[in-house]
Amino acid sequence: MPELAPTLQLRNGADIPVLGLGTSPLQGAESATQVRTALEAGYRLIDTAENYRNEDAVGQAIRDSGIDRSEVFITTKFNRRWHNVDGVRQAYQASLERLGVDYIDLLLVHWPNPDQDRYVDALRGLQSILDSDGLRAIGTSNFKPAHLKRVLDETGITPDVNQIQLSPYSTRNASRAYHAAHDIVTESYSPLGASGDELRNDPVITRIAKDHGKSATQVVLRWHIQLGLVAIPRSGNPGRIAENIDIFDFELSEQEMDTISGLDRGETVVADSDVVGH
Repeated sequence: MPELAPTLQLRNGADIPVLGLGTSPLQGAESATQVRTALEAGYRLIDTAENYRNEDAVGQAIRDSGIDRSEVFITTKFNRRWHNVDGVRQAYQASLERLGVDYIDLLLVHWPNPDQDRYVDALRGLQSILDSDGLRAIGTSNFKPAHLKRVLDETGITPDVNQIQLSPYSTRNASRAYHAAHDIVTESYSPLGASGDELRNDPVITRIAKDHGKSATQVVLRWHIQLGLVAIPRSGNPGRIAENIDIFDFELSEQEMDTISGLDRGETVVADSDVVGH
């Protein structure tokens, strides 16, 4: 039996694994193989989205795995067309059908899309489903502190999770501080950097990795975990999938953590969610 990742308890009571699998951009048979491989390696958090067009494959892989549905934490997200109370319920039902499950653990607003100015109503829709026991947790993705503050001010709703692009090259200090102050778990997508191998080849990371007898990837993911974040690296490579979850047998020192955090380049590499979205 592979070692499972520890969990964090969310504000509404659900327990989310601290390390999961990001499934974009794979679809169809490739996606199903990826998810089955991850589940066999001990992953119990699977992250998908309407926009990834792979919810059907993710659901099939979970069923094929033989692992009980209650042991897998499924996160999915919906697009801007559903940003109203009734629309969110429609999006939820559509994701249930594509996934082939009776419930979803965590449903996220994928982008705030402030140009259409309906993300507050999207959170109202999520809260309505949560209140009727159809969801275990609600959340946002790519929301800035200003977006979250507006939701809280207008509705009193605080999401369980805000999923944002975050890595040592973009540590998102302001967002993490806001989340911590409001009991919101920060979930890191693209935790190993947005693209390429630049972060994995950074001499700061490779030196620390050598000191621990670990890979650069494992050091970066360990940094996320020790910051109290949830990380969802994505890979279709079985070796990398296994490598990514093998991070719970070592610990970075406080100095090493600070050194890695010192690689921060600000938010210039992060998509501006006041402008970008779908």
